[in-house]
Amino acid sequence: MTTFEPIEKIKRQFLPEDFKLTTWDALQPYFEKLLNQELNSKAKLEKWLQDISELEAVISEDACWRQINMTCDTTNPAFEEAFTYFCMEIEPKMKPYGFELNKKLVACPFTKELDPNLYFPYLRSVDNAIKLYREENVAIQAELSMLAQQYGVLSSKMSVEIDGKEYTLQQAAKFLQQPDRKLRETVFNKIATRRLQDKDQLNELFDKLLERRQQVAKNAGFDNYRDYKFRELGRFDYTPEDCFAFHQAVKEHILPLQAMLTEHRRKRLGLDVMRPWDGDAEPEGTQPLHPFETGTELTGKAIEVFGDLRNYFSGCLETMKEMHRLDLESRKGKAPGGYNCPLAETGVPFIFMNAAGTIGDVITMMHEGGHAVHSFLSHDLKLSAFKEYPMEIAELASMSMELFSMEHWDVFFKNPTDLKRAQLEELERVITVLPWIATIDKYQHWIYTNPGHTIAQREKAWIDILNEFSTGLTDWTGFEEYRTNFWQKQLHLFEVPFYYIEYGIAQLGAIAMWRQYRETKTAALDNYMKALSLGYTKTLKELYATAGIKFDFSPAYVKELGGFVKDRLKEAGVN
Repeated sequence: MTTFEPIEKIKRQFLPEDFKLTTWDALQPYFEKLLNQELNSKAKLEKWLQDISELEAVISEDACWRQINMTCDTTNPAFEEAFTYFCMEIEPKMKPYGFELNKKLVACPFTKELDPNLYFPYLRSVDNAIKLYREENVAIQAELSMLAQQYGVLSSKMSVEIDGKEYTLQQAAKFLQQPDRKLRETVFNKIATRRLQDKDQLNELFDKLLERRQQVAKNAGFDNYRDYKFRELGRFDYTPEDCFAFHQAVKEHILPLQAMLTEHRRKRLGLDVMRPWDGDAEPEGTQPLHPFETGTELTGKAIEVFGDLRNYFSGCLETMKEMHRLDLESRKGKAPGGYNCPLAETGVPFIFMNAAGTIGDVITMMHEGGHAVHSFLSHDLKLSAFKEYPMEIAELASMSMELFSMEHWDVFFKNPTDLKRAQLEELERVITVLPWIATIDKYQHWIYTNPGHTIAQREKAWIDILNEFSTGLTDWTGFEEYRTNFWQKQLHLFEVPFYYIEYGIAQLGAIAMWRQYRETKTAALDNYMKALSLGYTKTLKELYATAGIKFDFSPAYVKELGGFVKDRLKEAGVN
């Protein structure tokens, strides 16, 4: 499948075509109908599952639009009110029904007749959800959803003034690439000062989140939230001990590569000592890469790059453009970060990001575009539940696309020298992100296995872990307080706890996919599409095997993949 064919919105058979989610009273009868349905044959069971799937898709798409609207404009009270209404008045009332429907499925004698080659991961997840469900957690989880969104509200208000003009922190970051070291230092100071203004508010918010998350775990019979969250995330294929092995492997085999890259940049800049504002800088006389001006230009060039890989990939972005499902440029009042949001009923996802015209934005667009391709490829699967794939395969889709697309970035960089610089920056990101992932993941293990800790204890733990995964080649003198609170810029800690190691696992997988792509491009892209088309109808290990790689993050495998990247760095002139 290399040519794109338009996908179709799921045709409703259970809900009226004109049904829109407004109130719980309007939605509840459909849950009641499903709960009271008689399942006296395999055919009726399968039709019942399709009806549940349709209902889930409609609700999911509505909820996603509420979140999209709020993140695109955090200043609009109507958007926040709509999102809040769903979190507080609809979602909590759905959960008891979801629990009862899961029990009905497990109790049905015909469930045993469902094809295990298709249904195994789904039924495993259903069983897991039943075991974790506690009625007393429903209200707490609704409150957690609301609290987590406050991080985006706080962050969206952060801005700095540079040369009389106001910039979001995402926009201001592009000045850190400038050759003018004094300017970089000034901008870095402003960003650090602005972030520290809200450090107490963010600590207060985080403490509220921790307290409620620990209560959820305790209610479900777990000693700590880490162990609860591993189960809730469906981490059936690896354990906390595997994560610790990943941390160690990154420290041993990846951190030396990061040190090599840092030293390479220091020499290029002609500096005696690297400072925090030097990490993305270019030497005097070398202007920062400026691959595009506007979101429209970014869209057009991304479509061209994807088309150079496969027409199917560009077809996905073309469709999103036509349906206005791209919001790419940074602006005040817009939440930070970037995401691809699958929209389950129409099947055409939404990409949100904060582009400011940098190489980092190109990488983000390739990344989110990979997620979008995944959404398209899995749309035709029979049940919505089959499309709820784990992040370890979702991030493989996005990170592999970054690396696949690199040789076609001449669309953004006509100058061969600029193209090589851009490709080296991507390789730098691939390497430097792994120690950061290990840092954030190990920090989360500490946070949630030490409930009741103080802010001072949290700060000490953070610095200890951050130092463990740092090269020590950057001098942070004068910015100790900022570095102590540096974790607050990582939105995952606030909004999606424990969702971060997936990036590390998938980054290793993406390196393996890239190695495969360099050997046989057509086969690698075929394997990529086959794996993503399976959604979550196979286990993670089976999905990775379909992609032609191993689900493995042992020290030996990390060393092997690190060696491959080191060779690529040498090809790029880094020694």
